[in-house]
Amino acid sequence: MGESGANPLTAGKITGCYGIKGWVKIHSFTDPEENLFRFGKWQLKRRGSLETIEFDAWKRHGKGMVAHITGVDDRTLAESFKGLEIVVDGDSLPTLDEGDFYWHQLQGLQVWGREPDTSDERVLLGEVDYLIETGANDVVVVKATEGSIDERERLIPYLPDDTVVRVSLEEGVMEVDWYLEE
Repeated sequence: MGESGANPLTAGKITGCYGIKGWVKIHSFTDPEENLFRFGKWQLKRRGSLETIEFDAWKRHGKGMVAHITGVDDRTLAESFKGLEIVVDGDSLPTLDEGDFYWHQLQGLQVWGREPDTSDERVLLGEVDYLIETGANDVVVVKATEGSIDERERLIPYLPDDTVVRVSLEEGVMEVDWYLEE
């Protein structure tokens, strides 16, 4: 079994088999999708533990990606990898410019909004559950948590310096310009 890095990050998933020579279909969570293959160190999450693997070839196929796992040369063995998450060391991600964040850094942040008609009164809306890419702009899905103002799930456009006023990873907080009625 492989050892996980200090900051394991799910970067993709094996969704099925491709052909009879051990190739697998991959759904990459990176943007662009090819970035998944730039890490050079991959692990698969299987039954709660991580096992190190190596991709020795990959290519675009239709709307997705296919890859060959070193040592997996037939479809039967490739089938055993279906549904497994591909994990990489998050510490190996490139450093972003000030004010830019990876999606995984935003998940779990407390989201604070404002009461209508008051500029100072902040209220807890919930926490970032996940993000949706819509094409026009990304959307933050905020789920209710203990202490939040109500039990509503909210979809808030991720527009820095507009709806998203401030993000502090150190404080675990995202402040949004979003009223309760919206």
